[in-house]
Amino acid sequence: MRKITAATFVSLDGVMQAPGGPEEDPAGGFRFGGWTFHYWDDAMGAFMGETFTKPFDLLLGRKTYDIFAAHWPYQGNDPIAESFNAVTKYVATHRHDTLTWNNSQSLGEDVVATLRKLKEQDGPDLLIQGSSDLVQTLLANDLIDEISLLIFPLVLGKGKRLFGNGTMPSALKLTRSQASSTGVIMATYERGGEIKTGSFAPEKPSEAEIERRKNWK
Repeated sequence: MRKITAATFVSLDGVMQAPGGPEEDPAGGFRFGGWTFHYWDDAMGAFMGETFTKPFDLLLGRKTYDIFAAHWPYQGNDPIAESFNAVTKYVATHRHDTLTWNNSQSLGEDVVATLRKLKEQDGPDLLIQGSSDLVQTLLANDLIDEISLLIFPLVLGKGKRLFGNGTMPSALKLTRSQASSTGVIMATYERGGEIKTGSFAPEKPSEAEIERRKNWK
């Protein structure tokens, strides 16, 4: 079976919009495009490099696909460009006839059903880059197996977020973590089963606590 991994840059308040530059995605009047630029160091480069060393195909929303298709085919001998240009790109789009980047395929009308079938097949894992709208669909349908985050030490306030209101509740297991010299936390999470709840409240609540519960709405 194939695994779906989301590798994402996020701010402390969960914004993932336009990490690479001001022109990347100014939708909604977002004015902080390129917020990752001044934090990059060798540790982050190594962490990202490892993400691309294992066999993978790309899984992209249409907006991210267009951003990548206008950039990576023109980057010469860059190792990431060579990988991205060579692998299969699975794209969530209704305009399959406009996928001009080589090795690109549309996920069709029913993205969720197509991805369930792809996951059951043999082949390289599916790696999501950016694609905030597609990520929301996958989170709502419990299709993401691993989340690899670079968490930047800044708060952006507004913008497209990694975890939206439709995210399916689930527990996660931290499998790897480290920090860069610039304060970026690099962490990888896998599925951790269902959420388990408990209580620190005393077995016998006070009268004040009982009254509080009665009035809580």
